Amino acid sequence: MSELEPIDPSKALELYLEDRRGNLSRGTIINHRSRLSSFVEWLDEREITNLNELTGRLIKEYQIEGRKDSDWAPATEKGMMDTTRVFIRWCESIEAVESGLSQRVQSPAVKDTDMARHEQLDSQTAQSVLNNLERYHYCSRAHVTLAVMWHTMARKGAVRSLDLQDYDADERYLQFKHRPDTDTPLKNKTKSQRHVAISESIADLLDDWIEHKRPDVTDDYGREPLITTSKGRIAGSTISRYAYKWTQPCRHDGTCPLGRDPKTCDATDHSRVSTCPESVSPHPFRRGSITHWLRSDVPSQAVSGRADVSERVIEKHYDERSERERMEQRRSYLGNI
Repeated sequence: MSELEPIDPSKALELYLEDRRGNLSRGTIINHRSRLSSFVEWLDEREITNLNELTGRLIKEYQIEGRKDSDWAPATEKGMMDTTRVFIRWCESIEAVESGLSQRVQSPAVKDTDMARHEQLDSQTAQSVLNNLERYHYCSRAHVTLAVMWHTMARKGAVRSLDLQDYDADERYLQFKHRPDTDTPLKNKTKSQRHVAISESIADLLDDWIEHKRPDVTDDYGREPLITTSKGRIAGSTISRYAYKWTQPCRHDGTCPLGRDPKTCDATDHSRVSTCPESVSPHPFRRGSITHWLRSDVPSQAVSGRADVSERVIEKHYDERSERERMEQRRSYLGNI
C-alpha cells in the first residue's frame, strides 16, 4: 500500500480545480469550488490541516451537520456529497487520503421531483418587474439585462456573452456564440450557438441602450460587449444581483408579503438583496419564461431551440403547467383538425 503524502485541504482543493479545468465547464468548476470550499472550511474549523487525517466518520459528521445546521434540502445535500465524493476519489489518486475512502461517502437517494427546482417567476410578476423598470428606470442596465433574459429565455452566462455585433437591429435577432477562449463560454458549448428573434419592443430598447446609455468600452479581450459597465463586460454576479433586487415585491409593486418596512429591512441593502425570501435569482427568470411560452401555445420544439434546452429536460425540470392546462391546450389543437 502506498504511503500517504501530507497535504493541506485548501492546497488540495486548488490542485483539484486546476487539474479538472481542462475537462469541466467553467460553470461546473465554479460549482465545485463553491461546494468544496464549504467542506474545506469545515475541516479548517476542526483544525484538520492534513488530509491524511480524513476518515469516513468525519465525512459523515460533515454531512449530518450540513443537513442540520445549514438546512440542506435533499437535492442540495445530494449535490454537496456527490461533489465531495468526486473530490475525495481524486485525492486518492494523489495519495492524499486512504484508498477506498470515497466509497464511504454516502449520497442520499433523491426522487426526480425533489431534484427539480420548482422556483420560478410567474409571468404576472415578471411583467410587474419589467413594467416598473420601464416606467421608472427605462433603458437602465438592469432594465436591459432582465428584459433580454425574460424575452429570450437565455441563461445568465448567455446574456453576458453577447457582443454588439451579435445584435442585428435590422433583422431583429440576437446571435449567441460559444467563445470560451475569451471568457464567454455557453452552457452546451457549440451546441448552444443559435439565432434568437426578438420583438420590436426589445429591439427598440436595445437601440436606445446602445445610442444613449451603453458605456462605450471593450472587455479584457478587446471585444465590444452588448451589456457593459464602465469597467467592461457585465459580471455574472451583477446579473444575479439585478434579479434579486428588482424581484423584491417592495420594489416592483410597493408591497411586502412579509409585512416588513423597506426602510428598515436588511434585504434592501445593496449587498444583501439575495436574502429577501420573496426575490428570485436569474434561473427562475428562465424557468418562468419557458413556462410562459409553453402556456402561450408555443410548441415545445420551438421553445427547446430558443431556450437551448432539450424537450425532455423541459418536460422534466421546466414545464410548470398542470395536467389540466396541458389537456386544454391539446383540446384546442384537436379542434383545428
